Amino acid sequence: MHRQLEKAFAQRQALKVISGLTNFDITKVSAIVKAAQAGGATFVDIAASPSLVRHVRSLIDLPICVSAVDAELLADAVDAGADLVEIGNFDAFYAQGRRFEAPEVLELTQKTRTLLPDTTLCVTVPHILPLDEQVELAEELVKVGANLIQTEGGTSTHPTHPGTLGLIEKAAPTLAAAYSISRAVSVPVLCASGLSTVTVPMAIAAGASGVGVGSAINQLNDPIAMVAVVRSLVEALQQRSIQVNV
Repeated sequence: MHRQLEKAFAQRQALKVISGLTNFDITKVSAIVKAAQAGGATFVDIAASPSLVRHVRSLIDLPICVSAVDAELLADAVDAGADLVEIGNFDAFYAQGRRFEAPEVLELTQKTRTLLPDTTLCVTVPHILPLDEQVELAEELVKVGANLIQTEGGTSTHPTHPGTLGLIEKAAPTLAAAYSISRAVSVPVLCASGLSTVTVPMAIAAGASGVGVGSAINQLNDPIAMVAVVRSLVEALQQRSIQVNV
C-alpha cells in the first residue's frame, strides 16, 4: 500500500474524495481533485479511464484510486499510473436497476487480483445485502485478496427529518455496515456514501479507518467552496482521531 495511505489508515484519518465512477468530465474532475489536494484529502477516487488518470496525475500528487466494475478497465488504469483500484462505487448503478450480489462481487475481486497481483485493492460491499451477508462477503473478500473494504448505503435512505438528524439518518446504513464489518475483518474499513461533517466522526467511532465522500463535494460548482468542505472533513477526522486516541 502507498505509504501515505498506510499512515492515514493507521491513524484512522484517511479521507478519500470521490469524483464519481461515471464522471468523465475532465473540467469537473479537475476541479474536484485540485480541491481535494488543496483541502488536505488523503487520496482521490476517479473513473477508471487511462486518459483521465494521466490528466489527474498531471494536476496533483495525491495517490489516485480508480473505480470500476470491470477488471480489465482497472488494469488499464493501473498501467496509466493509478496507485490503487476499487471494485465498487455501486451507487451509480442502482438507479438503473443494476444489482450486485455477493457471488458477482467475489468473482470480480478474484479476477482483479489475478490481473493485478501487487496492486492495493479496495472492494465495496453492496448495501443491498442484509447486514449479516455483508459481513460474510467482507470476510470472503479479504480471503481472496482485498486490502481494503468499503461500505455504502447513502443512496438507499430517505431522511424524514431536516438538519443534523436527517444527516444521521442518511448515513445510518453505511455506519451500521462499518461497525459490523470492521469487527469481522483484519483490513482497514473505509466508510463511504452519504457522509457529511456531522457523520464522518461517527464513522471513525463505529470502527472505520477512513471515509469516502463524494456528493458533499462534487455537487458544488465553486472551487473555493469545494476546498472549504474538504478542509472541514479533514478537521472532523482529526478531531475524532484525537478523541479516539485519548
